[in-house]
Amino acid sequence: MKWQKKILSMIQERQGKKIALAVDTSTKDVQTIVINNIVKLFETVKPDTILVQADYKIRSITPVKADSIKYYSHGKSSYTLVLEWAEQEKIDTLFYITDVTGYFSEEMDRVNYEMFWLVPDEYLPKVPFGRAIKVAS
Repeated sequence: MKWQKKILSMIQERQGKKIALAVDTSTKDVQTIVINNIVKLFETVKPDTILVQADYKIRSITPVKADSIKYYSHGKSSYTLVLEWAEQEKIDTLFYITDVTGYFSEEMDRVNYEMFWLVPDEYLPKVPFGRAIKVAS
């Protein structure tokens, strides 16, 4: 329960901020229960969070809702479009649920907002910027 308390605290500390939660939907081989619990937490604590579903393209941008996530089975993921979208929308904090195995634009070595990679896996990879947090069950 350690990471759940950490995420809850992070959301509560950002109540006045513009927050987005992105979910990597490129594969069905994910811990859907963990991911749905994270989305539900955002939905409950900060219902004005923007939910971005993306793989190699942005699939949807909606208000946060746990039962609306659709996964695909192609395994291709690119973070560039979501990161650029967050910049354009002047997002203060972006939380991205992913295994961090997708593509990054080589020119992108930082972002101008707070970035947290929520990794639902036992392995916590090195991230190019921002901070990685393991959220495995």
